[in-house]
Amino acid sequence: MKRLLVGLLAVLALAACGVDDTYVPSPPAPAEVTGGAAPAAQDCANRLLSYAPDAADPLAIPSGSTMAAIRQRGRLIAGVSADTYLLGARNPVTGEVEGFDIDFVRQIAKAIFGDPDRYQLRVITAAQRLDVLQKHEVDIVARNMTITCERWKSIAFSAEYYLAGQKILVRKGSDITGLDSLAGHKVCAPLGTSSMDNLIRLAPDAEPVGADNHTGCLVLLQEGQVDAITGDDTVLAGLASQDPYAVVLDEAAFTEEPYGIGVPADQVDMVRFVNGVLEQMRTDGAWDASYATWLQPTLGKSSGQPQPQYGRTP
Repeated sequence: MKRLLVGLLAVLALAACGVDDTYVPSPPAPAEVTGGAAPAAQDCANRLLSYAPDAADPLAIPSGSTMAAIRQRGRLIAGVSADTYLLGARNPVTGEVEGFDIDFVRQIAKAIFGDPDRYQLRVITAAQRLDVLQKHEVDIVARNMTITCERWKSIAFSAEYYLAGQKILVRKGSDITGLDSLAGHKVCAPLGTSSMDNLIRLAPDAEPVGADNHTGCLVLLQEGQVDAITGDDTVLAGLASQDPYAVVLDEAAFTEEPYGIGVPADQVDMVRFVNGVLEQMRTDGAWDASYATWLQPTLGKSSGQPQPQYGRTP
């Protein structure tokens, strides 16, 4: 029944009313993972450093700006997940994609158009996040994306909007107790993610298994094809909420995963604008309200919206 539930959610993710579902992942067979080397060394001084909002008017939309072009088009196009429960997932009752990440899309749309519903969602896999930005197929990516120095080489990021941490999810009764006990076990993580990079780097004796997304990993766990799933605590909390036999280990997070809104690298004005939106969400309580709705029931009270760090220059 649980496999059927997850399969239903995946099918619902395909039924996108008003959404450009150019590519929606389905639960895959175990994928081969190659090149088990550690991720490239970060060569930037501070990965969290972003571009400061305009001091005079953080939400100004000058003629000729990226925001003006989006306004002229009539909609904001955002790359998102449609099957990451709590962050970005299709509501099976309303058919709407909703969650913590989607609230940021709505706030940015509201700042550009005065209407939070003037957006179009493109459902993408984690591995597609950089590609759709580099090809300018979307205006932003709001898909629980960790800010890294390596990614700064090809795209730009907003200031940090949430600090997650990588953990491990297992079936109840598993002999896996933490990162140090993964040796010899098959562990799933989405391909093209920092979660997979960290798994290879921190648990070299584990057997990594790739999937298009964490929902695919959950299906593999339910079918007994993998022994554990690793990913951000936000994502794993959503998976555990969908399967009563899945538990997130109590072990403290073994990485820090600061989330940022992804923007094409050449659109610095849009990064500054998004950072202005994030600042407004801090002052008007929109960030707190979104966290309370989506994440607090599972993850508990938050220490608040992360403080931004500015100073990056084009």
